[in-house]
Amino acid sequence: MGLTRQYLRYEPAALFGLVASARPGAAFVALRGERGRYVAVPGCEHVLVWDTRRAEKVLILKGLKQEVSCLCPSPDGLHLAVGYEDGSIRVFNLLSGEANITFNGHRAAVTALQYDHLGGRLVSGSKDTEVIVWDVINESGLYRLRGHKDAVTQVLFLKEKNLLVTSGKDTLVKWWDLDTQHCFKTLVGHRTEVWGMALLSKEKRLITGSADSELRVWDITYIQEVKDPDEPESKKSKGSSLGAEGNAEEDETLELDEHPEERIIKCSKAGSIMREGRDRVVTLATDRTGKFLACHGTDSVLEVFCVLSEEEVQKKLEKKMKKAKKKAKQNSEEDPERSVELSLQEEIQRVTNVKASSKIKSFDLILSPKGELKIVLLLQNNVIESYNLDLSAQVPQAVRASRITIGGHRSDVRTLAFSSDNIAILSAAAESVKIWNRSTLQCIRTMDCEYALCSLFVPGDRQVIIGTKTGKLQLYDLASGSLIETLNAHDGAVWSIALSPDQRGFVTGGADKCVKFWEFELVKDESSVQKRLSMKHVRILQLDEDVLCVRYSPNQKLLAVSLLDCTVKIFYVDTLKFFLSLYGHKLPVLCMDICYDGTLIATGSADRNVKIWGLDFGDCHRSLFAHDDSVMYLQFVPKSHLFFTAGKDSKIKQWDADKFEHIQTLEGHHQEVWCLALSPNGDYVVSASHDKSLRLWERTREPLILEEEREMQREAEYEESVAKEEQPVVPGETQGETGLAGKKTIETIKAAERIMEAIELYREETAKLKEHNAICKAAGKEVPFPVNPILRAYGNITPSAYVLEVFKKVKSSELEESLLVLPFSYVPDLLKLFNEYIHLGSDVELLCRSLLFLLKIHFGQITGNHMLVTVIEDLKKTTISRVSEARDVLGFNMAGLQFLKREIEAKDEVTFFADATERFEEKKRKRKKKEKMVLAVL
Repeated sequence: MGLTRQYLRYEPAALFGLVASARPGAAFVALRGERGRYVAVPGCEHVLVWDTRRAEKVLILKGLKQEVSCLCPSPDGLHLAVGYEDGSIRVFNLLSGEANITFNGHRAAVTALQYDHLGGRLVSGSKDTEVIVWDVINESGLYRLRGHKDAVTQVLFLKEKNLLVTSGKDTLVKWWDLDTQHCFKTLVGHRTEVWGMALLSKEKRLITGSADSELRVWDITYIQEVKDPDEPESKKSKGSSLGAEGNAEEDETLELDEHPEERIIKCSKAGSIMREGRDRVVTLATDRTGKFLACHGTDSVLEVFCVLSEEEVQKKLEKKMKKAKKKAKQNSEEDPERSVELSLQEEIQRVTNVKASSKIKSFDLILSPKGELKIVLLLQNNVIESYNLDLSAQVPQAVRASRITIGGHRSDVRTLAFSSDNIAILSAAAESVKIWNRSTLQCIRTMDCEYALCSLFVPGDRQVIIGTKTGKLQLYDLASGSLIETLNAHDGAVWSIALSPDQRGFVTGGADKCVKFWEFELVKDESSVQKRLSMKHVRILQLDEDVLCVRYSPNQKLLAVSLLDCTVKIFYVDTLKFFLSLYGHKLPVLCMDICYDGTLIATGSADRNVKIWGLDFGDCHRSLFAHDDSVMYLQFVPKSHLFFTAGKDSKIKQWDADKFEHIQTLEGHHQEVWCLALSPNGDYVVSASHDKSLRLWERTREPLILEEEREMQREAEYEESVAKEEQPVVPGETQGETGLAGKKTIETIKAAERIMEAIELYREETAKLKEHNAICKAAGKEVPFPVNPILRAYGNITPSAYVLEVFKKVKSSELEESLLVLPFSYVPDLLKLFNEYIHLGSDVELLCRSLLFLLKIHFGQITGNHMLVTVIEDLKKTTISRVSEARDVLGFNMAGLQFLKREIEAKDEVTFFADATERFEEKKRKRKKKEKMVLAVL
């Protein structure tokens, strides 16, 4: 039996009109050997890399479905870690643009990401209140840290110590010791959410931003360093001088120790820096050097501060001391040194304020080699601005270097239209009209307009008409990009416009309860000899309610008008006499369309339903529950009874008006879809959303079978439900501060199933081989053994080698979770195989990791099984010997590399790596100081 009805699938073709999503996460990236030129920003589910100098998009790091929630470039500049709304993290290679690593551990959106100084570990914080530390090199999760009671807002590694600082919306700042994986200190000196924090002065200070205009500064003292006899006096005096800066929060308990003794660090309030902004801190960050600090609130001002280095602080103190001594001499006072202190405001100095053109969502700073501070701002209105700050000037002022705007609208697009040749797309928003080339997706015209609500291409595609919120009709010429004519059409907003089928005029519906009919005419232009196009008002239809939508029937005999009283009224076009009233919607009809043969009218309402009516008698054929929120737009596919609807639930759906069936859902937008437009040939759909993006969908030649579509939908629902299930419990592990980093996903279940299938195959083949050997023995001759086709596909490998191959293919980040869902009945076989593999010396690291995890989670059952005693004994011997061998090889290689490094350094008289250079410089400075002191004594 053949297919009764064939549909063709629409696929996503492109995303355009988006400069950057209004999300946190602008970051400078090193690309083509340059830093401070290229900036990565979130763009819905993708990451867009822009060249700020040429205002061009140079790279798109393609995401899957979920929206990007935060970004973090690696210290080497080669990778970019991207956090998503579903809690997943992907690490992209900036050279190839591909995602090499995926981490799944969080159950909600990732809110903070940070690499350690070597780039080997990545820490992530999430809305699910948990912090996870990931091993980037091994591509696996290390551990999960629990302790916050609300979303985590910032995470920071300390370079020198193996410590981590996290802040959250629960008003707490927590310090974690990563060696023991526990929280050893909690700062509770904040009364509201801690929105951001940064480390300053070589990690001797912590600065936090909260919901008020105060930036709190904390002094960090490492306990081991307290007894250091070489510490300069100036450092010791600095702590006391800062104590005087504390404000009226003396009564607050500044810290809450979970252990009474402070073994690792001391953290005390040093004072506060006051911001000019009165609202909460949105982003607080430093540049890579830690020299400059910047922050912004929910407004359009970025405040930039300069943090003085220890040498600069010392110089300032010396100057102040000289002045104090001079003053003391004049006033004949004694011991002026006691009163000389540097205030916190003198150590953290305000540089300037950068005023952006709109609200700031995020920023990044970088200090160029020329000594210029480069700042990039991601704004709320789909704009990226970059500023240069000349620090050598007497009064540093931020100068705007570039502004990326051409790629999109400043506000939401409220109307779309296709030209008659399917090539040009019109999009109009509150401030401008843009014309796009469909094939190249380039903006070819931008024209200023008032708040646009509806639009159309004039026949011939040389002019466009825009209906505005103020009731005006604006006529634009596309060749010159100029406004030809403006007419005051309605006393309220022009909600709808429809071209007449004979293409001689159009009709408009407005909030002034009128439907007006217009005709095109040519009038003589005063400025030129040629005639130009104009619009002439012909007739008016007065109604009792606001008009929300108007549509002509294809034969131009009927006019459908949707009113605010939830009804649709049909009138004859020639006499304007009433014909039918379509009532049944509970809320106003926001959109409607009439099919090509004039037999059906489909109406979409704010009550989330779509109703299909017959135009001959006005009977309702079917009511469909279409969307989870208001239906915003509806349009029939040309020359068919199929139609598309767009909803505030961020989905676009295709329906069959004859069979009343849902055909497919186009998912891609992350927020409300305001409007869509179909090309005259029906091959393309363009849609606009509140997420500032325009999306193009293309009709493919691939047939769509409804049963398969429903099956895929059920599978997707099952996969979602698996992710929401309770995580499997690890025996013997309490729900404490730490836990496993991974989470159960459909991938981990599939990986466990593959391991189970491989072990089943190994069991079957081993049993067959025993049987075959018995037959050969009985027959007294060799009988050919049939090889399993799976093993043959792998190159005639043994069953045990096949299990190892399957095991090696499990992603490193999913290994523990896959073993966790593996039933115990498969574990004895796996342990025997592990013994065999480790004895051969293959993949020792992977096997030891898996072995130790299996022993941890099945300890009771393994130790209680007498059959496994010998296997465990053998494993003990083989693993110890093999791991020792691997350690020896590693130690030898490290020693060899160290030797080569010393040889090269001796030859070229250069020191490898920046930290070694810094140590060398420090030694040199100390030696010079000693020499000066000796000379002074002499």
